[in-house]
Amino acid sequence: MRCGHEIREAVIRRQVSAEEVTRAALASIEALEPTLHAYLCLLAERALKHARVLDQRIAAGDDPGPLAGVPVAVKDIFCVAGEVTTAGSKILANFRPPYSATAVERLEAAGAIIIGKTNMDEFAMGSSCENSAFGETRNPWDPSRVPGGSSGGSASTVGAGSVPIALGTDTGGSIREPASFCNIVGLKPTYGRVSRYGMIAFASSLDQAGPMTGCVRDAAITLGAIAGHDPRDATSVDEPVPDFCAGLRTDLNGIRIGIVPEFEEHIAQSDPDMAALYRRAYEDLRALGAQLVEVHLPHVRYGLATYYLIAPAECSSNLARYDGVRYGLRVETDKDVYTMFEQTRAAGFGPEVKRRIILGTYALSAGYYDAYYLRAQKVRTLIKRDFDDAFTQCDVIASPAVSCPAFALGAKTADPVAMYLMDYFTIPMSLAGVPALSVPAGYVRDLPVGLQLTGPAFAEAGVLGVAYAYEQATGHAQSRRPAVMAAAHR
Repeated sequence: MRCGHEIREAVIRRQVSAEEVTRAALASIEALEPTLHAYLCLLAERALKHARVLDQRIAAGDDPGPLAGVPVAVKDIFCVAGEVTTAGSKILANFRPPYSATAVERLEAAGAIIIGKTNMDEFAMGSSCENSAFGETRNPWDPSRVPGGSSGGSASTVGAGSVPIALGTDTGGSIREPASFCNIVGLKPTYGRVSRYGMIAFASSLDQAGPMTGCVRDAAITLGAIAGHDPRDATSVDEPVPDFCAGLRTDLNGIRIGIVPEFEEHIAQSDPDMAALYRRAYEDLRALGAQLVEVHLPHVRYGLATYYLIAPAECSSNLARYDGVRYGLRVETDKDVYTMFEQTRAAGFGPEVKRRIILGTYALSAGYYDAYYLRAQKVRTLIKRDFDDAFTQCDVIASPAVSCPAFALGAKTADPVAMYLMDYFTIPMSLAGVPALSVPAGYVRDLPVGLQLTGPAFAEAGVLGVAYAYEQATGHAQSRRPAVMAAAHR
């Protein structure tokens, strides 16, 4: 499937109808679902109804918006009114919210056709999309491998070419890592840039919604559609939303790109082939006119430990609401209400969610709060200051997005620490609340890998501009086709 902005132009010019585009997307999804399992549910009737209405508006001379007729998938962590929304968990298996998330409302207001809800790690807790209560999702480049997580379903369906755009969420790397593994663009905006209203919470001071797309221009258009202040979200920031497409550029003359020695040392120790790919990427940026400068982030080595105190603590608090009383799963018992709580949560939550609830509850418990949670918040402040200092010396930071290409299904499930280490390069940006993007950067052992670009708070336009120049010059996303796409066209 073409990029979303190309589809929109064809629909507006009536070269193809929104209904035809929607049917083509549904057909592609249905053909690949047995292999990928990227979706938890398709919203076929709803999507076709919206497409027909949109075609009528276009026929009447209306312009329905910047995403008119574009099929968009949304991670199953976003509420869609009247549709099952599970967050990948048994505890919400039959939950139908009475309202839609602000991001979903804004996508539809921009003319997008919401086509389905994508699979994910349960409550967004995971780096491989193997923690879903409803089965694992597979990578379109090699179905024996993971697509990354937690937004694995969104990355897989865009990477396979079934839809041009999907919505994901990123708490510690859950947009950027799967984007890297599936050879697509994934953008985590500044914390507060996109409303979290109607987005099921994992860690409230870290969660952020963002676009996952086949090209940088689509990411810019989608961010422009979903960004902006929302009075229903107390963490939404009232910051002007620029025209992100206006900042797209084809050269990097005058741009200072920061290279972080602390990251380069880590990637060199992790995988020399990956280190070599990133060195080539930095040289590509230099060839586009950028000035490469060394910047230091001395506290990023504490990012993983800091994150895995703060995020589980907030998860422990947020997930306390799933008690079998108000909504979701309820395990009936003839004993007291506390037994019902215990049995409901034991049956409803998977192993990874239970692990993080236990970690977070311990970190918040009497006698340990100051030693763990409070200290972690202080280190978080130091990490944010490191980024602030770095951005006095550069405009954008370039760094690895991941430490390895997509790994085999089951390779890390028995070792939680090895799985947590997958987020080493993405967690610091989440802790600092700054925007970061993964853009296709080439291939290691015939598997795609992304380059991470990071900017100051609310400087998404600058990050997208650098990403666009790099994308247009290198063409990594277009140079090869994923295995499932090639098979589908035989």
